[in-house]
Amino acid sequence: MGLGGMPPKAAKKPKKGKKPKAEGKGGKKKKKRTESYNEAGKLVCYNKKGTLTSREIQTAVRLALPGELAKHAVSEGTKAITKYTSSS
Repeated sequence: MGLGGMPPKAAKKPKKGKKPKAEGKGGKKKKKRTESYNEAGKLVCYNKKGTLTSREIQTAVRLALPGELAKHAVSEGTKAITKYTSSS
């Protein structure tokens, strides 16, 4: 034992460089989502309308988001529209 009553420390191993997370999980990187109105814009074109309304946004949200998340997003959006129209 050393002077302080503690056993001597073992030699440290050299640190290895960190690997990106994608390599450890099959080598595929997850694509980052970009926020846009592309889906709602397509809906406007399909219906031959010139105006992007809350209805197109709502449908685009339902198409883009999965299940329960879409339901919550639609309800929050409806709440926001109601609040906006009541304040104006």
